[in-house]
Amino acid sequence: MKILLIEDDLQICEVIIDYFSNKGAEIIAIHDGAKALEADASVYDLILLDIMLPNMDGFTICRNFRKISDIPLIFITARGREEDILYGYDLGCDDYIIKPFSLTALYAKCEALLRRFHGTVMNTAVECGQIRLDTRMLRCFVNDQEIELPPKEFAILKYLMEHENWVIDRETLLNRIWGYDYFGTDRVVDNHIKKLRKALGSAGKQIKTLVGRGYKLTKE
Repeated sequence: MKILLIEDDLQICEVIIDYFSNKGAEIIAIHDGAKALEADASVYDLILLDIMLPNMDGFTICRNFRKISDIPLIFITARGREEDILYGYDLGCDDYIIKPFSLTALYAKCEALLRRFHGTVMNTAVECGQIRLDTRMLRCFVNDQEIELPPKEFAILKYLMEHENWVIDRETLLNRIWGYDYFGTDRVVDNHIKKLRKALGSAGKQIKTLVGRGYKLTKE
């Protein structure tokens, strides 16, 4: 397995890299939070992520990765408060490990998570009407023709497709796509929906506007 380790404690990095490398895993370490977002998550099998990092915290990194990828992600952190753990899972982490931890247990958790993930990797295609998403490779197709979508539009469409026929209000989309700490106007959602509809062409009509309530994706 190929793992991205985002951790600023060099001693912890060295210990994890040595142990995992001896098990045959390839592990790349990044020590700066902001630089972590420059990594291409699609080339890794799993992410190990600390929370307290320089320049950007792990919660923010997780939220940004989850907008574009379903890659397995495990927090490894000294923050063991219940509210932190629950927040980590709410952001979409697959496991939450508190320091200090056993390397044997960490490796076993990684293996188990990857077995489950790869067991469902064939089900990463989401379809609705003319639209099909490959959530693993981050590709969008309309009537089997691939179209390019910016990350925000892809994330909005993915959320709508995962909640087909649900009425999704602007606040929910803001929280899920932009994050709970976003302070701008909710009209930004309308602007991105407009761009998304245009990019989808004939399939754009599948996104319905419910005045005063939000948006809904249907098959037609």
